[in-house]
Amino acid sequence: MAESNEGKKRLPSQENLLLDYVRRLEKHKAGRKVVHLHLSGLRPFNRRDQHIRTAAGNFEPLIGDMTGQLFVLKNSDLFFVFKAEAQPQVETIVQKIRFLFDDDPLVAEEDKQPHPFASWHDANQDYDSILKLARSFSDAEEKRQTAVRARMDARAALRAKQQEGEPLTPEVLARVETALERADLSNLVRRQFVCAIDAKMVPELHFSELFISIKDLRETLLPGVNLVANRWLFQHLTETLDRRMLSMLTKTDGASISGEISFNVNVTTLLSKEFQVFDDNIAASRRGQMIIELTKEDIFSNLSSYLFAREFVQDKGYRICLDGMALDSISLINRKRLGIDLTKLTWNPELVDGGDEVHEMLSNLVREDGEGRLVLTRCDNREAIDFGKSVGINLFQGRFVENLIAEDGRRRELLRLKRRIERS
Repeated sequence: MAESNEGKKRLPSQENLLLDYVRRLEKHKAGRKVVHLHLSGLRPFNRRDQHIRTAAGNFEPLIGDMTGQLFVLKNSDLFFVFKAEAQPQVETIVQKIRFLFDDDPLVAEEDKQPHPFASWHDANQDYDSILKLARSFSDAEEKRQTAVRARMDARAALRAKQQEGEPLTPEVLARVETALERADLSNLVRRQFVCAIDAKMVPELHFSELFISIKDLRETLLPGVNLVANRWLFQHLTETLDRRMLSMLTKTDGASISGEISFNVNVTTLLSKEFQVFDDNIAASRRGQMIIELTKEDIFSNLSSYLFAREFVQDKGYRICLDGMALDSISLINRKRLGIDLTKLTWNPELVDGGDEVHEMLSNLVREDGEGRLVLTRCDNREAIDFGKSVGINLFQGRFVENLIAEDGRRRELLRLKRRIERS
């Protein structure tokens, strides 16, 4: 098995396959031609993976009948070597692909571009130029892979250092908070969606969670510091992050955070002047679209403060979500008495292993809470979705859900491109 995995790692790139193919072509170059589509010159939003796949798919009939060989390069260029008698069909295919991108400057302003949309070569006459071009692609890809490996090694070394890193002491916390007050954290804010999933595994967006990535925070601002080594000091740090998140939400209220959103804060933050300022600056209509996520540890560390804060924010129109619940705690907490609007249950394969007893318990909880009030989080595979549906849960969050959203986006984009081709 280890040998198989090593083999997978060493699969040759398209650039290396092209170079090998061109070298072998030297003895068979008579009657062969090449078209090089410079799709690397497209604007970034026009050369996404789905666009390149759609363009490359046009060559499949000629590849299937052994008329030509296609290479899809890492820079998005297409390199097609074909028999000369197929020239008319290839020209038609290139024209169809040109129509796909007719609003891109590469096509619309072709006379101003450093490369044409398509370059044509005769393998017999231009063999040396084709070989030189193939070598340049192979060399560029080798440099790129070397750089990627170097970055991965550096990140791995940093993660290892952080695991054994400097503990979070009061002195270190003071330095950290000073750094956070000055740092721009907007690029550390992540967004993850909560969706309903239908029978065909198509996601329907309900709301999104905004959070500051602690992992990225460590890597960019605080290398060598183990932020979670001291639970209570880390709790104090999260209050600083709460204030920064509220500040960013106030400044970006509107376009960039459209739709219903949730965000994590502490009970202490809800009772602070910073939250009061945030609330004063948020449009009244937006409050009903905001969900405040709290942990059970934070709630029960000062229950009276929570009850006061909950009444205050719910009167304003915000909703409360109980985050990070596990199977052993969700059945012990009376969420109705706490006034909880939503609960997040963390997915664990042990939920399936619990058998009928766990299945029945969760089904009863879903019925008691009401439809759409329980979210299954950290869903990293199909098993989590199937289990959630089996107990009546209809809202999901996690990497698998993000993949479904991306796949649905690609499907819609391909449909749009197909319709555009048909109109052309």
